Amino acid sequence: MTLKSAPSASGRLRTTLTTLFALAFSTALPLASGAAQAQTLQHPRLIVAQAQPQTPASQGQTFEEEIVPQRYANNPNVDAFINDMVARYDFDPNALHALFASASYSATAVKLVTPSPTPSIKNWRAYQARFLDPVRINAGVKFWRENQATLQRAADQFGVPPEVIVGIIGVETIYGRYMGNFRVLDALTTLAFDYPNTPNRADREATFRKNLEDYLVWTRDAQIDPSSVLGSYTGAIGIPQFLPSSIVQYAVDFEGNNHIDLRASKADAIGSVANYLKSNGWETGRPVVWKIAADPGSQGIAQAAADGQPTPRWPLEQLLRSGLALNEPDLDIATEAGTPVTVIDLPTPGRATEYMLGLKNFYVLTRYNRSFFYALTVYQLGQRVKAQMLAAQPDNGTGTGNGFDPRNGASGAANGAGAVPGIGNGSANGSARSVNGGNAPKPATVPGAGQQ
Repeated sequence: MTLKSAPSASGRLRTTLTTLFALAFSTALPLASGAAQAQTLQHPRLIVAQAQPQTPASQGQTFEEEIVPQRYANNPNVDAFINDMVARYDFDPNALHALFASASYSATAVKLVTPSPTPSIKNWRAYQARFLDPVRINAGVKFWRENQATLQRAADQFGVPPEVIVGIIGVETIYGRYMGNFRVLDALTTLAFDYPNTPNRADREATFRKNLEDYLVWTRDAQIDPSSVLGSYTGAIGIPQFLPSSIVQYAVDFEGNNHIDLRASKADAIGSVANYLKSNGWETGRPVVWKIAADPGSQGIAQAAADGQPTPRWPLEQLLRSGLALNEPDLDIATEAGTPVTVIDLPTPGRATEYMLGLKNFYVLTRYNRSFFYALTVYQLGQRVKAQMLAAQPDNGTGTGNGFDPRNGASGAANGAGAVPGIGNGSANGSARSVNGGNAPKPATVPGAGQQ
């Protein structure tokens, strides 16, 4: 574990930090071990450049895709893949050879996943402003109002607040406005067999081959033409931008019509996002982040403990004993003393880095996209939409009528719906993200889809 040095505000602070780090190594080993283990698991969403937060920047952008036809006909690596699919899943070899002969190499996809030789400087304020804009907030209010009953049902079943689901879908595709115009077959085939020459090339190709495998099985079982589905440049599909492996594992028929359509069915998208978050450990009724006090000592402690790891690993009491203070006046410190947290660092050029504490639910949001910027923006967008909903429909003493409790962010509890049962299952995504394997309830139709 590498820890950054705190600004030397005083000898007391340096001594306190030394004690803090010693305690971390001695008493937080189970947490650290868990974090290391979590990092070895296949992330449900592919991160192309881990050093720079993925920004679904290409939403709304139309690419004139550069392709090379028939690159995968009579390709030895593709032929070996086909033989494996035939042996394991009983595919028709002639049909697969014909399908891959029709697949094109997407030079555009390769360019978009290739890290820049001069990575851009992280800029939290610019990233935040881009997604917390009036267009997304107003669209989120409209989406919430139109799908209020479905969002409430998802909250009741999976324990995930409506504002969190609304935040994810808003950041991903602006509620289905921009879902992608790349042929998923081309994108996945290109990245499975011709991923650019990066240090993690072998791992990324393996990830995309797994997604290509799941894509072929899914489209066959759902009776979808595999050459017809559109998505992002990494093959992510639909309103929530799921990669095929995530569709197989987490997508649900939340509309109740016996098939899954992540492009056209907002209900299926809502249920699938909630299912994914719950399956990845969402804790019903718990916070996402805590604010850190602005005094120099607290900020120095935060800087020292910020190691970029999303898994909560610092017991809150250790940070508090070191001198860190929270800007959370209603927090019961005694009750929360053992709560593990991660330090979220939010750098902006020309400004002091901002810090917050992330809890388990923040970590769950990073399972959708490992970027701290992304996870916090999802949370904040949902909060902005929720605030606008409340401002437009004030409480009359019987509850908000908006499907959430404005006092605690959990669905139902104070507006006549009762406690959220907190049951559920699980979802995932793309642009440069979604990837997971496994089998799940057999999905059906997803006729088009996802662009980041």
